[in-house]
Amino acid sequence: MPTIDRYVVWNNKGGVGKSTITFHAATRYAETHPEKQVLVIDLCPQANSSMMLLGGGTAGENYVLGLCTEATPRTVVGYMSAVIAGGSGAPLPDPSNFLVSATSVNPHIPRNLALLCGDGNLEPMAPAVTGAANAPALTPAIQPWKWVHLIFRNLIDSYAAKFPQSDLVVFIDTNPSFSIYTELAISAGDKLIVPVNADDSSRVATNALFLLLHGQVPPHPIYGSWTYAAKAASYGMVIPLVHVIVGNRLTQYEGAAGAFSALSDATADTLYQAYCTTPGYFSNRGYQPQTVEDFRRTYSVALRDFNTAGVVAAHLGRPLSQLPGGHYPIHGNRIQINAERVAECQRAIDSLIAMI
Repeated sequence: MPTIDRYVVWNNKGGVGKSTITFHAATRYAETHPEKQVLVIDLCPQANSSMMLLGGGTAGENYVLGLCTEATPRTVVGYMSAVIAGGSGAPLPDPSNFLVSATSVNPHIPRNLALLCGDGNLEPMAPAVTGAANAPALTPAIQPWKWVHLIFRNLIDSYAAKFPQSDLVVFIDTNPSFSIYTELAISAGDKLIVPVNADDSSRVATNALFLLLHGQVPPHPIYGSWTYAAKAASYGMVIPLVHVIVGNRLTQYEGAAGAFSALSDATADTLYQAYCTTPGYFSNRGYQPQTVEDFRRTYSVALRDFNTAGVVAAHLGRPLSQLPGGHYPIHGNRIQINAERVAECQRAIDSLIAMI
């Protein structure tokens, strides 16, 4: 029976490379699993992963702008607007009317990858979406908050039904702020890919991540019942589990420990303590880590040397497998990419795919 795997690339800390990781993970997964369907949903208002998939640079940016300004935008905003306008219980729009075959725009992208494009209008639309979610329930059968929050989860199910013989793997890009559209992204997923920088500033962010998803104990006496965690739990919704932590922005010059460790000591300690206290917040790997080092090996992967080759590949809209060494024009500069660095980046991404 075909399966659906839903991965949300999220951390509530900015600057950790969510969009670049989404681009590389989705394209590489599609390359190495041609028998599966891959769907990218871009729920970040900056739409960077969409721009990368649709050609990178100015070309990708212009194509995204074109999709956003169509009469019925072929974007996340267009789909959300259609669902909300139809109302709870109405038939879902055909996802094919909103998805883009990335390879039809960018020939470097595998044919089995489809995109629901990002849209900068997520920000101005957010109050309307919040209003729809918080509307009073006119009958017991109508649950506006749950209905709105499951918009993209239901889209995934609808799209999967078009491929009854194929597995579907979904990658959802997000914004770090926990706004309404980030809540919808979280609600669409089953597993989290959590990018972190290998520094101690990620420790605070990881603590906040668990509070946002699962709530604090005891709950806040005033706001506790209004949080996403409380509302999602009350409706019995799926809260995605931490599946893999990706240490990004590492370089080979950080020394042996830094080069091969995805997490700083402080971040690793924080995550390991969370695992020891509530292992149910993490995917079951079939093995229970007994030490911090076990935890690192089981749940984390390091992306090395992504400051150059990985970023350049994404800017050009090319998977690493299609980036030969040489000089590339980036923002008016000629950037030299060493073939061995590209190979190292490719091996790092493959190690991430292996954990997915």
